[in-house]
Amino acid sequence: MDLRSTLLLTGDSACCFKLLNTVIRILPTPQPAQRKAWKWRNISTSLAHSCLTGAGAVSCFYLQPQMVEDLISFCSLHTHILVTVSTGYFIHDFLDMALNQPFKQSWDLLLHHSLVISCFSLAATSRLYLGFAVVSLLVEINSVFLHLRQPGTELTAPQPSLAYSITSWLNLGTFLVFRACTLGWMTRWLAGHSEHIPRYVLMMGTTGLSLITIMNMVMFYKMFKADILSSMRNTRENH
Repeated sequence: MDLRSTLLLTGDSACCFKLLNTVIRILPTPQPAQRKAWKWRNISTSLAHSCLTGAGAVSCFYLQPQMVEDLISFCSLHTHILVTVSTGYFIHDFLDMALNQPFKQSWDLLLHHSLVISCFSLAATSRLYLGFAVVSLLVEINSVFLHLRQPGTELTAPQPSLAYSITSWLNLGTFLVFRACTLGWMTRWLAGHSEHIPRYVLMMGTTGLSLITIMNMVMFYKMFKADILSSMRNTRENH
């Protein structure tokens, strides 16, 4: 795709996710989640993005395994479209949070989205680092289970169930494999190829990975405390 097509697809992607968000607004909302209707719509839209891009990232590596050999210069229509569509989503989600959530509750995600949009936009418009961007989208595999878990904790607050327990364990397991390991590998790759990367790109990548790593450490602690430690404490109390 040329630059014009890339910009058009980015805008179309943002509009499509906005349309999906609007459709979810029209659909019936589960009774316990009606008090947090915006949060329900935001999580549902994010879940759609995670399913799409997580599966897309896996398919990229399956169909084009040679991409691993050159994460800087490798470019295909598949990878280009995937990164461009994801850029559009993050633009939509940034605006959705900025307009509907207090800044003190969303400043960290707004900062995260700003860095992701900057890095993905660079990859999509320059057609460089697309492979590296696709690696980062493997994190979305964990985000699928993270978003499935959220309605049970932030919106509906159900009693512990087998389905919720399975989702929680899958969330923690995929967190370690597809989020922690992926980000660790990306950090190692960035350090190992620093001499081949312009300084401003290296700074963008280092800043983004550092912030996301800190956010993920905090997130994992909160999830482990809520899903594992509290469950162990409840088990001891019941006995």
